Amino acid sequence: MVSEEKTSLRNRLSKSSNENGEEDEDKREPKKEPVETPNNGQFDVKQLISKKLQLTVEAEQLKPFFMKEVGSHFDDFVTNLIEKSASLDKGGCAVTSFSGFEGENSHRAKDLRAPPEQGKLFIVRQSLLDELFEVDHIRTIYHMFIALLIIFILSTLVVDYIDEGRLVLEFSLLSYAFGKFSIVLWTWWAMFLSTLSVPYYLFLHWANGYRQSSHPVLHSLFHGSLFVLFQIGALGFGSTYVVLAYALPPASRFIVILEQIRFIMKAHSFVRENVPRVMDSAKQKSRTVPIPTVGQYLYFLFAPTLIYRDSYPRTPTIRWGYVATQFAQTFGCIFYIYYIFERLCGPLFRNIQQEPFSARVLILCVFNCILPGVLFQFLTFFAFLHCWLNAFAEMLRFGDRMFYKDWWNSTSFANYYRTWNVVVHDWLYYYAYKDFLWFFTKKFKSAAILAVFAVSAVVHEYALALCLSFFYPVLFVLFMFFGMAFNFIVNDSRKRPIWNVMMWASLFVGHGIIMCFYSQEWHARQHCPLKNATFLDYVRPRSWTCRYVF
Repeated sequence: MVSEEKTSLRNRLSKSSNENGEEDEDKREPKKEPVETPNNGQFDVKQLISKKLQLTVEAEQLKPFFMKEVGSHFDDFVTNLIEKSASLDKGGCAVTSFSGFEGENSHRAKDLRAPPEQGKLFIVRQSLLDELFEVDHIRTIYHMFIALLIIFILSTLVVDYIDEGRLVLEFSLLSYAFGKFSIVLWTWWAMFLSTLSVPYYLFLHWANGYRQSSHPVLHSLFHGSLFVLFQIGALGFGSTYVVLAYALPPASRFIVILEQIRFIMKAHSFVRENVPRVMDSAKQKSRTVPIPTVGQYLYFLFAPTLIYRDSYPRTPTIRWGYVATQFAQTFGCIFYIYYIFERLCGPLFRNIQQEPFSARVLILCVFNCILPGVLFQFLTFFAFLHCWLNAFAEMLRFGDRMFYKDWWNSTSFANYYRTWNVVVHDWLYYYAYKDFLWFFTKKFKSAAILAVFAVSAVVHEYALALCLSFFYPVLFVLFMFFGMAFNFIVNDSRKRPIWNVMMWASLFVGHGIIMCFYSQEWHARQHCPLKNATFLDYVRPRSWTCRYVF
C-alpha cells in the first residue's frame, strides 16, 4: 500500500513538472558528464558551481509540486491508516460486548439505538497545533502574537505614564470580571458533587432493578423523570439562581454557566451510553449487569471529551513541563484579552456612545470591531480548545487530543462547523443529530440539521444572556438564520480557494457584528440604568435610546 502511494506520488510529480515547468526528461535528469579537469589535476570550480546551481533551480521548481501533493494526500493516507489500525484493535472487543446489535440480531437495532462501536473512535493522537508548531514557519506566527502582546503591554504602560505621570499597574477590569470568585468555587463544587452522585445513583438503582421489575417501562419512566428533574432543576435552575441572586460579574458567570452546560452534557452522555447496554444484557438474559464503576465515571467527568466510554487510550507518562506550559499560555491569553478590551474596545465605545444612534455609527462600529473580534476568537480558541484541554488531557494521560481540526482551511461552513470544536460537535452529532434520525428515520435529515442548529443557537444565546445580564439575540439570529443558510449554500461541494476567502470574510464580519452590538448594549446598560426595571426592560435594547457622555 505504501509503495503504491509512493509510485502515484512520483508519477504525479513527473506529470506536474512536465506540464507546468515545460521541462523534458533530459532537463529534469541531466546527463552525468565527466568533469573536465585542467592540466594541473584540479577540478574546474566554475563548472561545479554551475552544475550545483542547475540542480538547485530544478529542485526549487519541483518543490511546490511536491509540497502540494504531500499536503493533499499525506494527511488522508495517515488518518485512514490509523483508523483502520484502531478498528482492528478494538473491533473484537466491541462486537463481543454489543453482539445484540450485530449479525442475526441487527433487525433489533431500532428497538434501542446505534451501538457505540459505530460512534466516535478514540485513538492516541496529538493536537494539530502541537504538530504544526514543530514547523518553524508556523511557530513564527505564534511568536508574532507574543510580540503583539508585548506591544499592547508597552502601549498601556506608556499611555498610563503620560496620563498619570507614573506607572499604573492596576487591572481593575480584570479584577472586576472575575470578582466574587469564592462563590464560583463553592457553586462549582456543589454542581460537581451532585453530578457525580445523583446520575450515577439513579442509573445504578435503575440498572439493578430493571430486570426484576414487573413493569420495566414504568420503572424506566420513573427513573428517567427523576434524571430529567435533576438536570433541569438542580443543574439548570439551581446554577442560574446562584448567578442571578449573587449578581456575579461577567467572567465569573461564564465559568458557572459553561460548567453547568458541561455537566449536563456529561451526565446525559453517561446515561445515554450505558442504558442500552443494560437493556441489551436483559434481552440476552446475561447473568451480569454492565454497570461502570464510580472511578470510570469520575474519570469521565474530568476527561476532555463529552462522549462516555468505560476506558480511553492512555499515554504512558505525564509531561508536567508541558502541563505548566499550557496553563501559562491559558493565563497569558486571558491577559491578552484584557489588553484588547483595554486598548482597542474601551476607547472605541467611549467615542461611539457620544454620537446619536444611526446607521452610520453602527456600520463604523462593526468595521472597527472586526480586529478585536477576530483576535478574541483566536485567543479563546487557543486558550480553551488547545491549551486548557491539552493540559487536562496530559494530566489524565488522555490519549486522543483531537479537540479541533484544521478549521482555518475550510472552504465550506459545513466543514467549519464540524472542525471548529470537535468536542461539542461530537456530542451534537451522536446525541442530537443521530438520535433524531434514529427516532424519525433518515428521511428527515434536513429537519435533524435544523434541530441541531436550533439547540446550539438557543444554548449559545442562553449563556450570553445570563452572563451579560440582558437578552439581545444577535448571536441567535446570526447562528440560526445566516449560519444555517450558509451551511446549506456554502456546503462541502465548494472546494476552490476563493470559498476559503469567502468563509474568512464572513467570519470577520460576523465577529465584528457580535462584538459591536453586545459591547454597545453592555456600555448602555452600565451608564443608563433603570431604577424600576421591568421584564421588558431586560429584552428591549437600551443602546438604541441611551445617550451619555463620559
